[in-house]
Amino acid sequence: MRKVGCSKTGLLLWAIVGCFLVLSQVAKGDFTFGTPTKVPNINSSSWDHEPSISPDGLTLYFSSNRSTTYGSLDLWVTTRSTTNDPWGTPVNLGSSVNTSACETDPAISADTLSLFFCDEVWGIPAPHRPGGYGASDLWVSKRATKDDRWGEPVNLGPTVNSSYGDGTPCISSDGLSLFFASERPGGSGSADLWVTRRPTLPDPWGPPVNLGPIVNTVHTEGDPSISTDGLTLFFTSSRPGGSGSFDLWMTRRKTKDDNWATPLNLGPTLNTSARDWAPEISWDGSVLYFASDRPYVYGDWELWDVSISPILDFNGDRKVDFKDFSKLAQYWGQNGPSCDIAPPPLGDSIVDIHDVAVLAENWLTELGLIAHWKLDETEGFIAHDSAGDHDGFLMTENPLWRPLDGQVDGALELDGIDDYVSTQFVLNPAQGSFSVFAWVKSSSAGRVILSQQAGADWLHTVPPIGWLMTNLGRGGPLLSQTVITDGQWHRIGLTWDGTNRTLYVDDIEAAKDTDTGLQSADRGLYFGAGNNLEPVTFFSGLIDDLRIYDRAVTP
Repeated sequence: MRKVGCSKTGLLLWAIVGCFLVLSQVAKGDFTFGTPTKVPNINSSSWDHEPSISPDGLTLYFSSNRSTTYGSLDLWVTTRSTTNDPWGTPVNLGSSVNTSACETDPAISADTLSLFFCDEVWGIPAPHRPGGYGASDLWVSKRATKDDRWGEPVNLGPTVNSSYGDGTPCISSDGLSLFFASERPGGSGSADLWVTRRPTLPDPWGPPVNLGPIVNTVHTEGDPSISTDGLTLFFTSSRPGGSGSFDLWMTRRKTKDDNWATPLNLGPTLNTSARDWAPEISWDGSVLYFASDRPYVYGDWELWDVSISPILDFNGDRKVDFKDFSKLAQYWGQNGPSCDIAPPPLGDSIVDIHDVAVLAENWLTELGLIAHWKLDETEGFIAHDSAGDHDGFLMTENPLWRPLDGQVDGALELDGIDDYVSTQFVLNPAQGSFSVFAWVKSSSAGRVILSQQAGADWLHTVPPIGWLMTNLGRGGPLLSQTVITDGQWHRIGLTWDGTNRTLYVDDIEAAKDTDTGLQSADRGLYFGAGNNLEPVTFFSGLIDDLRIYDRAVTP
């Protein structure tokens, strides 16, 4: 079996690139991804991939070819005391499961008493376990209690396995459906997603059924991961439309009796130009685990995770307020798809007081806002950040606060000679989607509105015509061809969604292009000066209401 990793678990997720996208009729609460990071204390200089997390989040199974293995690839496990504790040293599952052959793709059942796996992985030549039926087979090891050792693995038999490659198992939460990938005939491509079912746990598995041409393509599909409600399926695919040769995808269905919807790519927040596969959602839906061979990793393959947060902005105005509560109230006591956010982020198929409690915890917050300088001060040398701890410091002898002259309450005036504001580090623009918006009023072109120290000029104006532009990006400057130095107030913005740079003037898209990525920087920001404080860059005019978001948002 030329595999693409293993997974399973539960989440009603819709989150791509950290944007506020809505899956209309079939989504529950929407979600956004954080920044992917390598799982600490687990990865080695060898292959480490195919994560499978237990329902309580305290046990993580994976496959590895690190030293002290029995064969070319073995099943390993790591544990932790609580979800806030670090993972312990990984332990080989031992000779009761692992052999001189290849064991990979672990998939733990909801009761943690059954461990499914297969016996081949792409790229590692190895003998198969004896007693199989084809190029690779699906197996299961069982134990009586969580404290017992795993028993001798049993082949799932010729009804499930074929003479072709069968692998990457994924068991549903009720234990009655087993999703997997297979190269057997009857599919759409080199490897397709299939499912076998059984009426009850003691019953044998039935004949596998292909998931059909909506999910499968002429390319490779593998690594199915089914949510606890059986309505969301994550998987890996080499189909076009992704960021690399293998990407993470997802598909949804309204009920278990409905067809799967057209799969959607999980976007550049997770997917890279490398191979990203083996999606594994924690059972509470708060973390997505996966494997990647992206550059700058410690080993050939490593395990990664990324946080998942609920989006409570039901009406899309980026605020949690009475309008969102009103929409939630429309579905009170019902299975309101877009408002079922509790327990977060999974939901419980009913809109009730628990959903109200989650909404109340975030009342009157602006989602994704990580820094907000209102610039409404009337005196002093500090520009306070009302959204975080990134207070700015005025580098001037005579601060010119204009409490009555701002576009949104007060504003800060800079003299164009040596006035500017310096802040602490806020974000690295190369690490993911982000946005910045501000109000400005100026008559001087060629000046910088916002820059990152020793980095790039994020927002400035082109001399002598006063167009808004940005130098943040590897593809060169992006120019708006919209004048903002006419002595009038203009709301300007820059967003980056992982693929596109977009400039906004007065809440209208003024310029847009694609880019290969933004420059990495870990320094603070300058308001009203260039990245190296060149004298000709100092801003002359008023700046008001400067906001930074950790995602791509629109005006």
